[in-house]
Parts: sequence; C-alpha cells; structure tokens
Amino acid sequence: MANVYKKIELVGSSRDGVDDAIRRAIAKAGESLHNLDWFEVKEIRGWIQDGVPQHTQVTLQVGFRLDD
Repeated sequence: MANVYKKIELVGSSRDGVDDAIRRAIAKAGESLHNLDWFEVKEIRGWIQDGVPQHTQVTLQVGFRLDD
C-alpha cells in the first residue's frame, strides 16, 4: 500500500514552552484536518522581557495522508 502525503506549515505558540506550543498547533490543525501522521520542527523562537523568556513560538511542518 502506497500513501500520498501533504505537508503544511504551522506556527504554535505558548507561554508554557516548546512542547505545549507543538501540542497546541497540532490540536488546532486536527480540528479541520484528518490523518495527521507526523511533524517536523523547523524553527524555535521566543520573546524575552526583562531577561526572562515569556513566550515560545515553534514553526513546524505537519504531514497528513490524503484520502484514497
């Protein structure tokens, strides 16, 4: 069986770190897409205030199988 995939780019954000930003992005995408199979982190960046990290953004590509 051969599958065909599509990739989309998402940016998740969170005040609670990288893992939470990834989970939020995938959960939101899952509300309108199905067959989500994998993700790849492309970039991590954050916002600093008074020397303390305040917010994290993670750019990721998510792959999903196209319907037969």
